[in-house]
Amino acid sequence: VLQAAPLTWQMEYDQMDNTIAIIGTACRFPASANTPEAFWERLRDGVDGIKPYPLERYDISKFVGDEEGKIITNEIATIDDIDQFDAQFFRISPREALSIDPRHRIMLETTWEALENAAIGPEDLAGSLTGVFIGISSGDYYKSMIGIPPRAGTGIANSIAPNRISYVLDLCGPSIAIDTACSSSLVSVHMACQSLHTRDSNLALAGGVNLILSPEVTVALSQAGMMASD
Repeated sequence: VLQAAPLTWQMEYDQMDNTIAIIGTACRFPASANTPEAFWERLRDGVDGIKPYPLERYDISKFVGDEEGKIITNEIATIDDIDQFDAQFFRISPREALSIDPRHRIMLETTWEALENAAIGPEDLAGSLTGVFIGISSGDYYKSMIGIPPRAGTGIANSIAPNRISYVLDLCGPSIAIDTACSSSLVSVHMACQSLHTRDSNLALAGGVNLILSPEVTVALSQAGMMASD
């Protein structure tokens, strides 16, 4: 199962008793679980987020089949509106936004929502020792680009995902992308906790994001026997 699991935490270091508190969350998950409350409802009700490939992505019929070089399943888990982004809200030009990997955009949106969830004004963090730790690996958005846009280099670089958050919010703490494959989100939380304990950060934004936008990865996983036909 290939999963897009962008989940953002915020953690605050308590100098008195050395504890860490999760004070705000935001998320994007399949089955339109786009808030922590909606995510809990889907879990509680046993909602299945697996569905047929969306036709707007690509003609899946060309890739599904039993023969070699094909995907053995025609269903996936998707999250909503990955092609939607309020560029003006984040002071990004529409032209530049097209060069930005949707994973970067999702992290900007969920970070803002997590701060709202924590009742923190994003503008109040400017200049603060707030760290950003983002679990992010692979990436295939570049395959959809026509030519090489001027900002394609920074638009698709995994290392830039946390840097965008730090830049937009004017944060002065560590800004780190973590790639440990399936454990990337967990390691990002671990590193955020460490940063709070060592006081490299007073507040930390930690989470992870993953999107699979082209069929090649799923073809490879199918041929390696890592995908179930059902």
